[in-house]
Amino acid sequence: MSPAALVGTDWLAAHRGDPDVRVIDATWYLPHLGRDARAEFAQAHVPGAVYFDIDAISDRTSSLPHMLPTAAEFGRQVGALGIGDGDHVVAYGGRNLIASARAWWMFRVFGHERVSVLDGGMAKWRAEGRPVEGGAPAATAPRAFTARFRPELVRDVGQVRGNIDARAEQALDARSAGRFSGAEPEVRPGVRSGHIPGSLNLPYDGLFDAAGLLAPPDALRRAFDGAGVDLARPVFTTCGSGVSAAVLALGLHALGRADVPVYDGSWTEWGGRADTPIEK
Repeated sequence: MSPAALVGTDWLAAHRGDPDVRVIDATWYLPHLGRDARAEFAQAHVPGAVYFDIDAISDRTSSLPHMLPTAAEFGRQVGALGIGDGDHVVAYGGRNLIASARAWWMFRVFGHERVSVLDGGMAKWRAEGRPVEGGAPAATAPRAFTARFRPELVRDVGQVRGNIDARAEQALDARSAGRFSGAEPEVRPGVRSGHIPGSLNLPYDGLFDAAGLLAPPDALRRAFDGAGVDLARPVFTTCGSGVSAAVLALGLHALGRADVPVYDGSWTEWGGRADTPIEK
């Protein structure tokens, strides 16, 4: 049986020392924010955690940011972090599950369902006065991690283009309303403004309560309903670069939708091309 997709700080405090629990810090920031997540990890992290760098564990041949690597490369890098096939991975990150939800989705894409996200992330952990440590994590022996790609959890530009006319799936965009409408500029240079034709908009921060925790199921349903999402129909999620889209996928997973794919290239790919249609 797979563990819960979301665990609380009480659970992690009680189980982080279990032999099969591996904690990863997946904190990530958009480049324009000028913050160094790896340096912040060195300053303070959950004891025993290792740093999971979504920019490094990626397809380094792509011009797009943090695109999925091959299964073999994912398995090699994750195994080098001391994570094995039978381990329960718990990912934490910054506010509103950035980018711990991306790490959660990546593990599932590569066939590992024993993965959870820490609700409230590092902010809640520290606010509660729980222990942290600095410096590099203790050396961990590499372990065997078998990665098997699950294409049903990923969408690419060709599939998204084909869906514009077919409308077999709802496209749900996690960006802010201003970026979705084109009223606000994109954060990456050379990327056009607007959205995928026919797509819906639900900014990912709308899935959280005032304390920064993922909202309960009734509130999640209201959020998706309010965005025009039919929860009985297929849906894929998209965003700026495939990070906050995974937050929406996690929210849908909490409502029983374990089949929601993410458009990996997202708006950086779509808006950065000259041959893709755009609505504003």
